[in-house]
Amino acid sequence: MPSFPMRSTPMVSATIALSMTAFFGLGSAWTSGEAPPELTRGGSMVATTLEAPPAQNGPSLVVLVRHAEKAEAPADDPPLSRQGEARARALARTLADAGITRIHSSDTRRTRDTAAPLAAALGLEIELYDPRDLPAMADRLRALPGRHVVVGHSNTTDVLSGLLGGATFGEIVEAWEYNRLYFLTPRPEVPGTAPASAGFETVLIRFGDQGV
Repeated sequence: MPSFPMRSTPMVSATIALSMTAFFGLGSAWTSGEAPPELTRGGSMVATTLEAPPAQNGPSLVVLVRHAEKAEAPADDPPLSRQGEARARALARTLADAGITRIHSSDTRRTRDTAAPLAAALGLEIELYDPRDLPAMADRLRALPGRHVVVGHSNTTDVLSGLLGGATFGEIVEAWEYNRLYFLTPRPEVPGTAPASAGFETVLIRFGDQGV
Protein backbone atom coordinates (compact mmCIF):
# COMPACT_ATOMS: atom_id res chain seq x y z
CA MET A 1 0.00 0.00 0.00
CA PRO A 2 1.45 3.40 -0.94
CA SER A 3 2.43 6.03 1.60
CA PHE A 4 0.24 9.14 1.62
CA PRO A 5 1.58 12.63 2.32
CA MET A 6 -0.79 15.30 3.50
CA ARG A 7 -1.73 17.68 0.70
CA SER A 8 -3.08 21.19 0.48
CA THR A 9 -3.92 23.74 -2.13
CA PRO A 10 -0.93 25.95 -3.03
CA MET A 11 -2.31 29.05 -1.34
CA VAL A 12 -3.88 27.56 1.79
CA SER A 13 -4.11 30.30 4.39
CA ALA A 14 -1.36 30.32 6.99
CA THR A 15 -4.06 30.69 9.63
CA ILE A 16 -4.98 27.03 9.17
CA ALA A 17 -3.04 24.94 11.69
CA LEU A 18 -3.36 21.20 12.26
CA SER A 19 -1.96 20.04 15.60
CA MET A 20 -1.15 16.40 14.98
CA THR A 21 1.28 15.35 17.65
CA ALA A 22 -0.91 12.66 19.20
CA PHE A 23 -1.98 10.95 16.00
CA PHE A 24 0.83 11.49 13.52
CA GLY A 25 3.76 11.72 15.90
CA LEU A 26 4.74 15.18 14.68
CA GLY A 27 6.65 17.53 16.91
CA SER A 28 4.69 20.65 15.98
CA ALA A 29 1.66 21.84 14.09
CA TRP A 30 1.88 21.93 10.29
CA THR A 31 0.81 25.14 8.62
CA SER A 32 0.38 25.81 4.94
CA GLY A 33 3.62 27.74 4.63
CA GLU A 34 5.65 24.63 5.37
CA ALA A 35 6.33 21.53 3.32
CA PRO A 36 3.85 18.86 4.44
CA PRO A 37 5.47 16.06 6.41
CA GLU A 38 4.95 12.43 5.51
CA LEU A 39 2.20 10.68 7.41
CA THR A 40 3.34 8.58 10.32
CA ARG A 41 0.77 5.87 11.03
CA GLY A 42 0.16 4.04 14.27
CA GLY A 43 -1.34 6.73 16.52
CA SER A 44 -4.89 6.80 17.78
CA MET A 45 -6.14 10.38 17.56
CA VAL A 46 -5.42 13.89 16.30
CA ALA A 47 -6.19 17.13 18.10
CA THR A 48 -7.35 19.43 15.35
CA THR A 49 -7.31 23.21 15.55
CA LEU A 50 -8.33 25.30 12.56
CA GLU A 51 -8.20 29.01 13.15
CA ALA A 52 -10.15 30.57 10.32
CA PRO A 53 -11.50 34.11 10.13
CA PRO A 54 -15.21 33.88 10.93
CA ALA A 55 -17.44 34.18 7.90
CA GLN A 56 -20.04 36.94 8.01
CA ASN A 57 -22.54 34.35 6.87
CA GLY A 58 -22.05 30.70 6.15
CA PRO A 59 -19.75 28.09 7.65
CA SER A 60 -16.39 28.66 9.30
CA LEU A 61 -15.39 25.02 8.68
CA VAL A 62 -16.62 22.12 6.54
CA VAL A 63 -15.13 18.65 7.02
CA LEU A 64 -15.80 16.08 4.31
CA VAL A 65 -15.28 12.35 4.76
CA ARG A 66 -16.30 9.15 3.05
CA HIS A 67 -18.13 6.51 5.07
CA ALA A 68 -15.94 3.90 6.76
CA GLU A 69 -15.41 0.30 5.60
CA LYS A 70 -18.65 -1.53 4.91
CA ALA A 71 -19.71 -5.14 5.39
CA GLU A 72 -20.38 -7.36 2.38
CA ALA A 73 -24.05 -7.98 3.18
CA PRO A 74 -26.78 -7.06 2.80
CA ALA A 75 -25.72 -5.68 -0.55
CA ASP A 76 -28.49 -3.08 -0.84
CA ASP A 77 -27.68 -1.24 2.42
CA PRO A 78 -24.73 -2.77 4.26
CA PRO A 79 -23.70 -1.76 7.78
CA LEU A 80 -20.11 -1.04 8.71
CA SER A 81 -17.67 -3.90 9.03
CA ARG A 82 -15.66 -4.29 12.24
CA GLN A 83 -12.89 -2.30 10.54
CA GLY A 84 -15.42 0.36 9.63
CA GLU A 85 -16.72 0.56 13.20
CA ALA A 86 -13.15 1.09 14.40
CA ARG A 87 -12.64 3.84 11.79
CA ALA A 88 -15.89 5.57 12.80
CA ARG A 89 -14.62 5.68 16.40
CA ALA A 90 -11.30 7.03 15.12
CA LEU A 91 -13.17 9.78 13.27
CA ALA A 92 -14.96 10.74 16.48
CA ARG A 93 -11.63 10.98 18.32
CA THR A 94 -10.09 12.95 15.47
CA LEU A 95 -12.82 15.60 15.45
CA ALA A 96 -13.68 15.63 19.15
CA ASP A 97 -12.07 19.04 19.73
CA ALA A 98 -12.78 20.63 16.34
CA GLY A 99 -15.86 22.54 17.53
CA ILE A 100 -18.25 20.72 15.20
CA THR A 101 -21.81 22.08 15.43
CA ARG A 102 -23.68 20.13 12.72
CA ILE A 103 -23.31 16.65 11.23
CA HIS A 104 -24.74 15.68 7.84
CA SER A 105 -25.08 12.21 6.34
CA SER A 106 -26.64 10.60 3.32
CA ASP A 107 -29.46 8.23 4.23
CA THR A 108 -27.60 4.93 4.11
CA ARG A 109 -26.70 2.73 7.04
CA ARG A 110 -22.95 2.90 6.38
CA THR A 111 -22.86 6.72 6.32
CA ARG A 112 -25.16 7.13 9.32
CA ASP A 113 -23.12 4.59 11.29
CA THR A 114 -19.90 6.43 10.38
CA ALA A 115 -21.33 9.67 11.76
CA ALA A 116 -22.93 8.08 14.83
CA PRO A 117 -19.96 7.95 17.27
CA LEU A 118 -19.12 11.63 16.67
CA ALA A 119 -22.77 12.63 16.93
CA ALA A 120 -23.14 10.72 20.20
CA ALA A 121 -19.96 12.21 21.65
CA LEU A 122 -21.05 15.76 20.80
CA GLY A 123 -24.76 15.36 21.52
CA LEU A 124 -25.73 16.30 17.96
CA GLU A 125 -28.45 15.03 15.65
CA ILE A 126 -27.46 13.58 12.28
CA GLU A 127 -29.03 15.66 9.50
CA LEU A 128 -29.80 13.80 6.27
CA TYR A 129 -29.09 15.10 2.76
CA ASP A 130 -29.53 13.74 -0.76
CA PRO A 131 -26.16 12.73 -2.30
CA ARG A 132 -27.85 12.66 -5.72
CA ASP A 133 -28.24 16.46 -5.55
CA LEU A 134 -24.81 17.69 -4.51
CA PRO A 135 -25.25 21.23 -5.94
CA ALA A 136 -28.18 21.71 -3.56
CA MET A 137 -26.11 20.42 -0.66
CA ALA A 138 -23.26 22.78 -1.56
CA ASP A 139 -25.70 25.70 -1.64
CA ARG A 140 -27.12 24.65 1.72
CA LEU A 141 -23.70 24.43 3.34
CA ARG A 142 -22.65 27.83 2.02
CA ALA A 143 -25.71 29.36 3.74
CA LEU A 144 -25.33 27.66 7.13
CA PRO A 145 -23.13 29.12 9.88
CA GLY A 146 -21.11 26.87 12.13
CA ARG A 147 -18.69 23.97 11.74
CA HIS A 148 -19.95 21.04 9.72
CA VAL A 149 -19.08 17.40 9.07
CA VAL A 150 -20.48 15.81 5.91
CA VAL A 151 -20.30 12.02 5.56
CA GLY A 152 -20.61 10.86 1.97
CA HIS A 153 -19.40 8.31 -0.54
CA SER A 154 -16.41 7.55 -2.75
CA ASN A 155 -18.07 9.24 -5.73
CA THR A 156 -19.49 12.27 -3.87
CA THR A 157 -16.92 13.52 -1.34
CA ASP A 158 -14.33 14.93 -3.73
CA VAL A 159 -17.09 16.29 -6.00
CA LEU A 160 -18.68 18.17 -3.10
CA SER A 161 -15.33 19.77 -2.26
CA GLY A 162 -15.14 21.10 -5.80
CA LEU A 163 -18.73 22.35 -5.77
CA LEU A 164 -17.97 24.31 -2.62
CA GLY A 165 -15.06 25.98 -4.39
CA GLY A 166 -12.46 23.87 -2.62
CA ALA A 167 -9.69 21.75 -4.06
CA THR A 168 -10.27 18.35 -5.63
CA PHE A 169 -7.87 15.42 -5.42
CA GLY A 170 -9.53 12.90 -7.71
CA GLU A 171 -12.27 10.39 -7.07
CA ILE A 172 -11.74 8.22 -4.00
CA VAL A 173 -10.79 4.63 -4.79
CA GLU A 174 -14.00 2.73 -4.04
CA ALA A 175 -12.36 -0.58 -3.12
CA TRP A 176 -10.03 0.49 -0.32
CA GLU A 177 -9.61 4.26 0.20
CA TYR A 178 -11.45 5.21 3.38
CA ASN A 179 -9.00 7.54 5.10
CA ARG A 180 -9.32 10.90 3.32
CA LEU A 181 -10.38 13.82 5.52
CA TYR A 182 -10.98 17.20 3.84
CA PHE A 183 -10.86 20.41 5.89
CA LEU A 184 -12.38 23.40 4.09
CA THR A 185 -12.25 26.94 5.48
CA PRO A 186 -13.74 29.97 3.70
CA ARG A 187 -11.50 32.38 1.88
CA PRO A 188 -11.91 36.03 2.88
CA GLU A 189 -15.02 37.49 1.33
CA VAL A 190 -14.71 40.07 -1.42
CA PRO A 191 -16.75 43.23 -0.70
CA GLY A 192 -19.90 43.36 -2.76
CA THR A 193 -20.04 39.61 -3.44
CA ALA A 194 -22.25 36.91 -1.99
CA PRO A 195 -21.12 35.18 1.23
CA ALA A 196 -18.71 32.27 0.68
CA SER A 197 -18.52 33.14 -3.04
CA ALA A 198 -14.73 33.23 -2.83
CA GLY A 199 -14.69 29.49 -2.20
CA PHE A 200 -12.78 27.47 0.36
CA GLU A 201 -9.17 26.76 1.14
CA THR A 202 -8.63 23.02 1.43
CA VAL A 203 -6.37 20.77 3.49
CA LEU A 204 -6.44 17.00 2.91
CA ILE A 205 -5.13 14.66 5.59
CA ARG A 206 -5.31 10.91 6.15
CA PHE A 207 -6.74 9.53 9.37
CA GLY A 208 -6.49 6.06 10.86
CA ASP A 209 -4.45 3.22 9.46
CA GLN A 210 -5.35 2.01 5.99
CA GLY A 211 -7.26 -1.15 6.77
CA VAL A 212 -7.88 -0.31 10.45
